[in-house]
Amino acid sequence: MFPMRCDPGGKEFRFARWCISFLGIVCSLGPGLYGGAQEQPWSQRMAKTTIQRWPKGNLQGSNSVPEWDYQLGFLLQGMEAVGDRAALDYVRQAMDQLVMPDGTIPTYDTKVHSVDDILLGRQLLFLYKETGEAKYRKAAQFIRSQVATQPRNRLGGYWHNAVAPDRMLLDDEYMVAPFLAEYATTFQEPEEFDDIAHQFELLEEHARDAKAALLYQEWNEPRTEPWVSKTTGTSASFWGRGTGWYVMGLVDTLPNFPQKRRDRATLLTALNRTAEGIARHQDKESGLWYQVLDKPGEKGNYLESSAAGMFVYALAKGVRLGYLPQRYLTVARNGWKGMQDHFVQADPNGAITITSTVKGIDLGGPPSHDGSFAYYVSAPVVSNDPKGVAAFLLAATEMEKATR
Repeated sequence: MFPMRCDPGGKEFRFARWCISFLGIVCSLGPGLYGGAQEQPWSQRMAKTTIQRWPKGNLQGSNSVPEWDYQLGFLLQGMEAVGDRAALDYVRQAMDQLVMPDGTIPTYDTKVHSVDDILLGRQLLFLYKETGEAKYRKAAQFIRSQVATQPRNRLGGYWHNAVAPDRMLLDDEYMVAPFLAEYATTFQEPEEFDDIAHQFELLEEHARDAKAALLYQEWNEPRTEPWVSKTTGTSASFWGRGTGWYVMGLVDTLPNFPQKRRDRATLLTALNRTAEGIARHQDKESGLWYQVLDKPGEKGNYLESSAAGMFVYALAKGVRLGYLPQRYLTVARNGWKGMQDHFVQADPNGAITITSTVKGIDLGGPPSHDGSFAYYVSAPVVSNDPKGVAAFLLAATEMEKATR
């Protein structure tokens, strides 16, 4: 349980805000909240299922200890967004298995220099602001130090990890930029916004295809990888979830990006361009998006759930915060309806299953992992993948805000 205290910034009692928000949900639902499960909001139903399916964030099973992993970080973002007591306790329980009382993180491997490992830093900042406990601040400072030592390409772009030299992924902008922007705001390090903007600028310049209004998943600056274009250094396909990571990175970074900075316009332009591409490639019949975004009619392509949740979340949030025109809320609503129609299954006890999530994409490695259409559509597709569940949680919370 969280102690009630003013956050370190001195602006508000966030815990009180949670209580007010939760009581508002209870009042709006009346007896339905404690009646049939079908009367609860989708976000709460999915959060309850998550707590039961993966107790204390143990994605590997109830007898395991959570791993310091981006999938857990993404799932906890979804639970934080739900914001009721059970969901927020879940966030803390998961993190307290990873962070020691002295602020160290025993399972963090500094040698791999993986940007994926930065994502859980957002939960450290969240918990520090809510509790004021020094261990969360110390752990967040450690994560910040890892960003400072991240290897970079010739133009200053982060490597994805130590075994992927000179490779920048769309995914990386969600893993690093929102954490770094919030850290810079919390601890008054304004110089970090130069670097945040630079990472987006590099991908906008080198990975974007103006005709499709989308970005390729990966850019290899020296063009040394055998599967990238020797002309542009980009991979070959527009991947749904990769685009989702990128657009979420933008809408989650902008709230902490200073209003008066000129390069804020870079992020807003990138968001609007990407939103245009997402809307253009939405399947009109289902309201959803294909695994490879620009090839809906190709044999083997399919509607994929995690990208849909990411797009719904990012577009709805972008509209709510004034970053995107109102018309994109219609795109989000159509996507949300499609998600419920195609990807959601509920058992008689109210537990929710999310179907049709691609398990993972890893360019490079075996020759078949070449970024081709054939590779993307041959990757395993599963149900109840943490990434699909997290995307659903975030989409649900934003769409519930949009209907209030």
